[in-house]
Order: sequence, then C-alpha cells, then structure tokens
Amino acid sequence: MTVISQVILKADDELRYPSSGELKNIKEFLQTGVQRTRIAATLAENEKKIVQEATKQLWQNRPEFISPGGNAYGERQRSLCIRDFGWYLRLITYGVLAGDKEPIEKIGLIGVREMYNSLGVPVPGMVTAINCLKTASLSLLSAEDAAQAAPYFDYIIQAMS
Repeated sequence: MTVISQVILKADDELRYPSSGELKNIKEFLQTGVQRTRIAATLAENEKKIVQEATKQLWQNRPEFISPGGNAYGERQRSLCIRDFGWYLRLITYGVLAGDKEPIEKIGLIGVREMYNSLGVPVPGMVTAINCLKTASLSLLSAEDAAQAAPYFDYIIQAMS
C-alpha cells in the first residue's frame, strides 16, 4: 500500500480527516514520485544488463556455486539463480514505486529463509547474490537515485542475514 492508501484507511477507521502530519507525509510522497518512477523505469529497462552483471559478479565472488556440487552447478540450476535475480529486482521496483518496504515484505520475504534452507540453498550465498544485484543496479543510477534505491536492497539483505 502507498502512503496515501495507508493514511486514508487509518483516518477512515478512526472516522476522522487526515491529520496535518499525515497530509505532510502524502505531500512528501508525491514530491518524490518522479524520482521513484525514474528509478523503477531505469531498473526495469536495464533488467537484462543488471542481471548479467550481477551474475558475473556472483560467479567471480563465489566460484564454488558453479563448480561441481555447487548450488548453481549445471544449466538448470544457473538459470534458476538468474531467474531469482530478476524476481528480486522486480521486488525492489515495487518497493521503490510504493515508497515503502511493505510490498517487498508481503510479496517476497515472508518465508524466504525457510524456503532457501529447505531447498539447500545457502542463505549467506543469497546475501552475496543480492549484494551483487545491488552493486550492478546502483551503478546505473545517479548518486541521488542510488541513495534512494539502496535501502530497498539493504532491506532484503538484512532480512536474509
């Protein structure tokens, strides 16, 4: 939910008008709309490039993943890993657009540790992977946009740590 939806629902639940503080939050949300849209568009338009760069970084940092016995050994396992990069990047864009980490939590993080553990995927390796995705993504953004987007990557990293 966006800040606007949250304010409206809360005010309605309490049978009141939005407070001046809530209206200020809405104003700030709207003022950052162009930036949030620009960031999401840049990430979406460059998904393939970002995923390729993040994959390259991951295999350089953790070559044991693609070695025999590694979790990304073989064409099928590698393609699943690459698919996950795209999925996490999409989650990031949802959070950026909403101006909130709630979509990331609701759509992608509930149960993620348990899922990776049950699949035998090393969670520390996923943290490394998301760091690679973050580096590849932020390199395409201006310093100001990167500073706005970085916390969404960090949120996922922290949730997996």
